[in-house]
Amino acid sequence: MDPSNEDRAVLKSGGGHRGPTNPFVEFKKADVEQSIAARFEQQAREYGGRIAVKSQKQILTYDELNRASNRLAHALLKRCTDANEPVALLFKQGGSMITASLAALKGGKAYAPLDYTLPRAKAREILQHIQPSIVVTDSDNLSLARDWAEDPAKVLNSDALDVAFSDENPGLPVSPDDPAYINYTSGSTGEPKGVVWSHRNELYSTMQRINALHIFPDDRISLLRSSNVGATRDMFLALLSGAALLPLELKEEGMAGLARWLIEEAITVYSCVATVFRHSVENLTGSERFPKIRLIHIGGEPLAKSDVELYKKYFSDECLFVSRFGMSETPTVSYYFGSKQTEIREDRVPVGYPLEGNQVMLLDDDGKSMGVNCVGEIAVKSRYLALGYWRQPELTGSKFLPDPDGGGARIYHTGDLGYMLPDGCLVHVGRKDFQIKVRGHRVELSEVEMALLQFDGVKQAAVVAGEDAGNGRRLAAYVVPQAGRVLAIGELRAFLKEKLPSYMLPSSFVILESLPLTASGKVDRRALPAADRSRHQLDTPYSAPATAVEKVLVKLWTEVLGVAEVGIDDEFPQLGGDSLLSARIVSRVNDIFSLKSPVKFLFQTPTVASLSAFLVAEETTPGQSEKIARVSLKVEGMSAAEIRTALVAERGKRGDA
Repeated sequence: MDPSNEDRAVLKSGGGHRGPTNPFVEFKKADVEQSIAARFEQQAREYGGRIAVKSQKQILTYDELNRASNRLAHALLKRCTDANEPVALLFKQGGSMITASLAALKGGKAYAPLDYTLPRAKAREILQHIQPSIVVTDSDNLSLARDWAEDPAKVLNSDALDVAFSDENPGLPVSPDDPAYINYTSGSTGEPKGVVWSHRNELYSTMQRINALHIFPDDRISLLRSSNVGATRDMFLALLSGAALLPLELKEEGMAGLARWLIEEAITVYSCVATVFRHSVENLTGSERFPKIRLIHIGGEPLAKSDVELYKKYFSDECLFVSRFGMSETPTVSYYFGSKQTEIREDRVPVGYPLEGNQVMLLDDDGKSMGVNCVGEIAVKSRYLALGYWRQPELTGSKFLPDPDGGGARIYHTGDLGYMLPDGCLVHVGRKDFQIKVRGHRVELSEVEMALLQFDGVKQAAVVAGEDAGNGRRLAAYVVPQAGRVLAIGELRAFLKEKLPSYMLPSSFVILESLPLTASGKVDRRALPAADRSRHQLDTPYSAPATAVEKVLVKLWTEVLGVAEVGIDDEFPQLGGDSLLSARIVSRVNDIFSLKSPVKFLFQTPTVASLSAFLVAEETTPGQSEKIARVSLKVEGMSAAEIRTALVAERGKRGDA
């Protein structure tokens, strides 16, 4: 279905709602053909007296920031003679980090920001891969930089520069094709890789964002991410348009005061990831007002319908909700603008229509195009992708593919899943590596997360896959309750049972005060605690086994289900049981007790108490009840392994083995 003419106009501006209408200075496409430093220097000349950066420790005007970065650029040029060697930057988020980034660009060097919270071994691994000419830092991080660099001579303290260094623009001829920065990301394998962006391609992406969002010099833009591509792009969004950039180091300041900071600093463009957005409104009373915020600019993770409801509840009628999609390897691919009148009909929030210069394709496992409303891998075709991966030509060649139709565009397979609505609007589902098989069924972990977020009282949710005692795939759900709410696991299970098929139901639930976050503010799934399979998650009071039969059955259930404790009134499905696990228990029960009328379906007797009663009362063969009791007493003192050994021996005697 082709979009209407009106849809096409919306598509060009970003999709959904027609987008901002405020006046702004358009970023011309011709201005992409220069260096990032040259574009910043234009803003410094135009808006020299305006605030460029305001942190809790420092305020810099455009002129002051330009001169400070010039001094550091001259220091770098004196210390680093090889133009092809990048520089590493080790700072907390703030004015010093921004100054150093601009200084590297002015000096014609690509920079690689480092996260100061990295483990020592990982930091050294990344530095070994970068092979920087120098590590630039400040006094606060000097000892850490020297330790990571292993050679103090390769560390430059930006707080201890010679006052003789000039504050004039270096004026180096930097090509738009030159590398500008290297962003390190772990990816699905956990191995770090450096994504390299050129000046031209990053400027093109910045142009897209500035024009779509109508960024103008009166804007005050939040910078809440550190040491990743998102932080770099928020920085350029402000500083290449004459706006003010306001960094806040969330790792130190925490989330509790974020809403107050947004109000006090009169933020107009609140840029963040979905998890941070949810945190920022968790303790709001409803009386808070954010009169200055005109855009909530969210990306990094799929958004739920409940996120839009939070926006509608707490923000002004003039504020727009902006969902975006992009990767470390791609420019901003698409925007979706939502207003108070926007109705989200599905659980997920769309990420909008492709911006100019981007073509989105949805592909199946064989690389064939998918139809409307069919989930496939998102591939992006553009002339303005990242250059590739630093010092990894083979990986670059395998991920950035040439356009089969010829021309200068390339294709990047994102590893993310999505589907296209009939009008051409993209919906982001989640990572392809978050798609797993459970009992032969394909499961999107994000779909389970979206269902959890619909439960009244759940503020955040994450779902991960693990293995059960039989090496099958099991789902574990991690949920954070809304302030003042107590979540009942039984109610959560019952709610999901109405929303999802049985194979998508989590086997265990973990209630957390908060989800662990990565440096970029996304959920750090690797830092989630191990799911506790004990029965304390159940709402049913614990009842200990009393009879020999009950004690044997409890042993079987704990082993097969992989839980630490089973009460006789605990229901099998509530403990994470499914049809496959039921079959294992039924087989074991029939083997142990040699029943004349074997148990066939555990779900008819879903507790130890009811199964025990069935075995004793419903087995009507003369003498069978007594036999069951004798067998139970015999195996009661055995471990599960000993019971299995005894069964094998018994079968051998009968000639069954």
